[in-house]
Amino acid sequence: MKFPERFNLADYFLFDRLAEGRGDHVAIRYGARAWTYAEVCDRTDKLAAALQGLGVRPEERVLIILPDTPPFAWSIFATLRVGAVLTMGNPEAPAQDLAYLVEYTRASVVITLPRTAAAIADALRDSPVLRRVLLVPDVATGDDPEGPVDAGEHLALADAIARAGASAPFPTHRDDVAIWLFTSGSTGKSKAAIHTHRDFAFNTEVYAKGTVGYRAGDVTVSVPRLYFGYATGTNLFFPFAVGATTCLFSERPTPQSLLAAIERHKPTIVTNVPTMLGKILEYDREHPVEMSSVRFHLSAGEALPPALLHKWMERYPGSEVYDGIGSAEMFHIYASNRPGDVKPGSLGRVVEGYEIRILARDAEGPGAPPVAPNEIGVMWVRGDSVALAYHEDRDKSWATFHGHWCRTGDLFRVDEQGYLWFAGRADDLIKVSGLWVSPLEVEDCLMQHPDVVLAAVIAGDDGGLLKPRAFVQVRESARGRPDLVAALQAHCKDRLTKHKYPRWIELVDELPKNDRGKVDKKLLKAGP
Repeated sequence: MKFPERFNLADYFLFDRLAEGRGDHVAIRYGARAWTYAEVCDRTDKLAAALQGLGVRPEERVLIILPDTPPFAWSIFATLRVGAVLTMGNPEAPAQDLAYLVEYTRASVVITLPRTAAAIADALRDSPVLRRVLLVPDVATGDDPEGPVDAGEHLALADAIARAGASAPFPTHRDDVAIWLFTSGSTGKSKAAIHTHRDFAFNTEVYAKGTVGYRAGDVTVSVPRLYFGYATGTNLFFPFAVGATTCLFSERPTPQSLLAAIERHKPTIVTNVPTMLGKILEYDREHPVEMSSVRFHLSAGEALPPALLHKWMERYPGSEVYDGIGSAEMFHIYASNRPGDVKPGSLGRVVEGYEIRILARDAEGPGAPPVAPNEIGVMWVRGDSVALAYHEDRDKSWATFHGHWCRTGDLFRVDEQGYLWFAGRADDLIKVSGLWVSPLEVEDCLMQHPDVVLAAVIAGDDGGLLKPRAFVQVRESARGRPDLVAALQAHCKDRLTKHKYPRWIELVDELPKNDRGKVDKKLLKAGP
């Protein structure tokens, strides 16, 4: 797929909608308020002019640390419009993590909340390259995200927009750097995968439009927040690319906040994660949930247990779930279930435009022979959205990026029909009595028990030997049962070979999550 040499994502995702005559269509809803494409374009253009007036130059980084409010959208597109590089952080992350982002990105402008600026004041003051901090009010969904803010020594974003004229869009090349996407940091500090403008347009064409079928009449809502590339795509870029409407809410995603957004906006597409699917089913037992407007849910970020998917489809037979896999290194989804083609338990088939190979774990390059069908190996993926490298990590870059190919580190098998089956991360497998155990298999077995909401399995130490250890979130009605641990172990022994059953089961009210919404196994491994 070819894109013109002069190419900018702000045009592709936003300003091209004006040329198509969609200026009066609603682009964003936030509570009871709405912004049209023309209004988003106006704010974007003025903020771009303000950034240029602050001295932001092409290729410099702009760091956005905001909740899901409308100013996040024009901050993203204004950054891209002036040829700067977009970087994003989670406003609820610990202050030391956000201070690390300020230092790591060397951002010339930070756009954030007053409380976040206060929490990282030292890092902002000590940065040798930071020119300005722009502040957005910290408001609840439905309140005015463009209202007044006590900026103090900084500058209110709305004031910067009000004072600005028109921008001078920078003529970016399709292969200029556009966005740094951060990895989840499962083995240490997050790393930035460096992406160009064409990467995001390519995946939008082949996945969003070509595979799952975003269309102009769609209305989208998301569980993951916009700073996470998964949601940047599904709940901003993809709907904007087809002239659809994205609906934002700034509160922490819970069954209550999500379902309030669904009830208000009647979305056709919900960006979801397995953890929230399980929580909705649990919530639905006491408070029946209406899902009739939803054409499909997207699921990614962590494995979707087949048992959970079956429970979901039994409760909501008209609301399909398209489970897929993507990564910061590839921007977005490159293998997925899709309309009319859902294989429960699998991650579907390769998205057209990408190529996937399952190679031996010790393969040194993509030219190695693939493993046999149904044999487990490491997934390698090729496609035009592959990142250039990791920022400040050549060694990791050389191990991961091989020209057009990316070594994902995910273990998969592919069946004779081309469906892909996740087998865990290569570094998550547990060797028990000389045999490999996939935590995913044990987790799915536990999920089949009617009292289990969610399960996570890690390696436990049994006198120097490794054995499966499970953390299990159970239904409220089952909490306090003295025989439950033994019952869950017996359930696993009846369904798994002997060495795979969890030797320890710890019952928890809630499993910890990282800032991507995944179960935080790193925290579980660290212990109390």
